Amino acid sequence: MLSILWTILIGFVVGLVARAIKPGNDKLSLLWTMVLGVGGALVAKYVGQAMGWYTEGEPAGFIASVVFAIVLLFIYGAVKKNKTG
Repeated sequence: MLSILWTILIGFVVGLVARAIKPGNDKLSLLWTMVLGVGGALVAKYVGQAMGWYTEGEPAGFIASVVFAIVLLFIYGAVKKNKTG
């Protein structure tokens, strides 16, 4: 149970950092900011394992999680732009 809470907390921090670094106004709620951070960490983990950066069972690093959360923000912005325009 504690690991799930830790993942949510770190995911929220990663999401906040990613939103602060990426330029522009990404209107996301606190819940979606947390989902963004957790998603960035998951993508970083699986891409990192495929590239040989991390071994199986090893968590992704904070910087890699933020980088992939920013990538997810750009994808979100592109999808949102296509739906509205």
